[in-house]
Amino acid sequence: MNECIKNRNEKLAQKVIKGIESRNMKGYYAKDKEEALNIALNLIPEGSSISKGGTMSANEIGLVEALKNGNYNYINKDGKLEKRAAMLAGYDADYYLTSANAITEDGVMVNIDGNSNRVSAIAQGPKHVVVIVGMNKICNDVDSAMKRARNVAAPINAQRFELSTPCVKTGSCMNCKSPDTICCQFLITRYSRHKDRIHVILVNDTLGF
Repeated sequence: MNECIKNRNEKLAQKVIKGIESRNMKGYYAKDKEEALNIALNLIPEGSSISKGGTMSANEIGLVEALKNGNYNYINKDGKLEKRAAMLAGYDADYYLTSANAITEDGVMVNIDGNSNRVSAIAQGPKHVVVIVGMNKICNDVDSAMKRARNVAAPINAQRFELSTPCVKTGSCMNCKSPDTICCQFLITRYSRHKDRIHVILVNDTLGF
């Protein structure tokens, strides 16, 4: 990464973290994926129960693999438990791993979901939420964050899940009501009533969609 981009991201991250912490959440800055992994593992005690949403970012920094192979109770939605049972178990997890579709410069997170297990777990349930966010997801304000979520994250994720939505064909949101739509529930997290329940790790890299 270009040194000027690194420096700009680091300065911007401090602004975002200040906004996050004004909203009763905890913010961290990682200069690269390796540091992000170390921060996350230091947050999660061994023996903790872990669940996750459909986050690419946690996979990309190596966190999911580390937890699966470590001394943790990793709740695998693709494992032996029936999928709904695993999702319900995830709501009572000690730590929930996710990312954000977008986050504003003053610390507001925006997420869109199809089945809504991810946005509902961020809002309530798991004792702690660890959010891994690449600096590519930082937006000026809530309006631009919503536009990013709908016009960047949603069309790419619809392709990833091999869905038949208009945005797969056009590359941008068509405000559809397709049976396959993943834009069913919108969550704007502007404040956490439970201090430090939500931990946001900003990573100086391009992660996820």
